[in-house]
Amino acid sequence: MFGSTEKNSEKVAYDQTTAPGYVSNDALSEEGLLIGNADHLHRRLGNRQIQLIAIGGSIGTALFVSIGGGLARGGPGSLFLAYAIYACFLGLVNNCIAEMTIQYPVSGGFIRLAGKWVDEAFGFMAGWNFFLYEALLIPFEITALSTVLGYWSDDIPSWSIPLACIILYGILNVLAVKIYGEAEFWLSGGKVILIFIVFSFTFITMVGGNPQHDAYGFRYWKNPGAFAEHRTQGTLGRFEGFCAALWSASFCVVGPEYISMVSAEAKRPRIYIKTAFKTVYWRFGIFFIFGALAAGIIIPYNDPTLVGITSGDQTGGGTAAASPYVIAMVNMGISGLPSLVNALLVTSIFSAGNTYTYCATRSLYGLALEGRAPKQLRRCTKNGVPIFCYAIVMIFPCLSFLQVSSGSNVVLGWLINLITAGGIINYIVMTVTYIFFYRAMKAQGIDRNTLPYKGWFQPYSAYIGLAWMIMIVGCYGYTSFAPWSVQNFFIYYTMVIVAPILFVFWKLLKRTKFVKPVDADLVWERPTIDAYEASFMDPPVGFWTELVPRPLRCWGGRNKHVADRQFSDVAVEK
Repeated sequence: MFGSTEKNSEKVAYDQTTAPGYVSNDALSEEGLLIGNADHLHRRLGNRQIQLIAIGGSIGTALFVSIGGGLARGGPGSLFLAYAIYACFLGLVNNCIAEMTIQYPVSGGFIRLAGKWVDEAFGFMAGWNFFLYEALLIPFEITALSTVLGYWSDDIPSWSIPLACIILYGILNVLAVKIYGEAEFWLSGGKVILIFIVFSFTFITMVGGNPQHDAYGFRYWKNPGAFAEHRTQGTLGRFEGFCAALWSASFCVVGPEYISMVSAEAKRPRIYIKTAFKTVYWRFGIFFIFGALAAGIIIPYNDPTLVGITSGDQTGGGTAAASPYVIAMVNMGISGLPSLVNALLVTSIFSAGNTYTYCATRSLYGLALEGRAPKQLRRCTKNGVPIFCYAIVMIFPCLSFLQVSSGSNVVLGWLINLITAGGIINYIVMTVTYIFFYRAMKAQGIDRNTLPYKGWFQPYSAYIGLAWMIMIVGCYGYTSFAPWSVQNFFIYYTMVIVAPILFVFWKLLKRTKFVKPVDADLVWERPTIDAYEASFMDPPVGFWTELVPRPLRCWGGRNKHVADRQFSDVAVEK
């Protein structure tokens, strides 16, 4: 699952000890420990935490609840094909950002890379787009949480859940990053359990393990059919159904951006972050593609409850809270399991919101580091938490109180449509940045084989991924044109309009220029990170090894895989 990490996997193209800025004062903590950053964030996240955060950031409401909308509009065949195709193209984007992030695991992740190698104005646009994307995802998850909790009772005050989430997110994110990582480790573990529960439920019931002893198999792919008609009839209607499923996939299938953001606070990023990026491909396959297949097996696309929820015509009694899996369980007369799934779904949704709070805070901090946000936002606590950035981010969860007057379904629809374009723009930024990075490496005569991780099929992977994402972001709101709807147009394309405005604004204000390949800074914070990586005295700790209690790890050999100890740790102890 999470393969063991290899020792001495990274290669460097020059002598670390003579590189400029080998150990800067900014890379030292107050105790004199090498923290591996040229700013005030601390590398405190271990391998097991990073791998589970990588899962936690990519799995949220969409995979268990919102996926039902794609099924109702497109049918099981369209849903499966759409998720498989989109996941493959996003894999091309992951191939790009992995190569850059593993070499430069800096604060702010890919948004700072964009400003460093493309154009400062491009970095300004990328940073604020990602910040708004993450910040708006927080109230989305809180609203979805309110919807799911409605399964048990309609009497829960609509204001109470947002208030509780704001308090809990605030506590988990104001403490040291290690506390956040530990909480996310256990919450993300619940997501993995939930996924395998619904997969097992799908397989067991489809072969006859249900109260009706009905081995329904792929029945719903034949009746009512694999491809649903959406908006129009015939072949065009089925194509529009596929498009609707594709837009659902573009919101649901995510992941690379969260690994990039967490890399600045990861221990041994050249190894642990590398492992996280390499496991993205099988996560896409198992979680998203199999998830789409399972959702299309257990319930027909014309199920009355599913159609009622998708259209917004059916509310109350927890119906709006039901995922396709819960609807199927209720239809089969299975008791107990729906409550268990919803309980785990609550932890899944809460975990996703917690991750978005973290990423929004770090993206705003990255903007402040580059002067694209007020410099006062650079201030961090002694535990490495950007306190002022955190305070601003905690304003956004308050948007979830909109459901008090408008209803959670309506608010969910608003937020999904606003957010989707922002997420796709993030991937456009990654591919464009990689193209500039690749050109700079080639112009400066740097062999990519010297990098800790070399992406495959480059630069064609970047160009194909870029073309695909531009097509998606340009077409996914086509329904606003026929019939023409000003409201829907701005709901779908607000972020698409805002992004170039941000770029042009900063370019005119600061008179920035695109970075020439020969002028791109390919040293940057690399010496600091090289020095940090070289400071470890123990071999990397594998995922499963780190799960074993530390005293047991020591048994059979002195200090065997004790921890990710640095030479500076030993010096301080002495």
